[in-house]
Amino acid sequence: MLRRIPAALAVGAAVAALGGTPAQADPVVPRHAIVVCQSASFYANYDSAGGPTGLKRTLVHGNKIGHTPGAHPVYNGWAASFDFGPNDWGYLRAECIGGYDSW
Repeated sequence: MLRRIPAALAVGAAVAALGGTPAQADPVVPRHAIVVCQSASFYANYDSAGGPTGLKRTLVHGNKIGHTPGAHPVYNGWAASFDFGPNDWGYLRAECIGGYDSW
């Protein structure tokens, strides 16, 4: 029992040193952009083994979206993007994002 107390104190000290809160990424507001393809499939997730999953809807040319190059991930050409229509995140082809700061 006495051996467990120092270990528990060490873990407690480590948690206190880290602030006791989970790590979080700073949110980055997406840059305003538009869909520049005639149509673009918008998926809920991207799976590194199988590609995009969970088709949400098809976006058409001119749809207002958001993506910040360098801040939002792009996996094998699929860019994390924000659809300002229903206000949700998803993935679409990076080449279908353009017209930055046009609106």
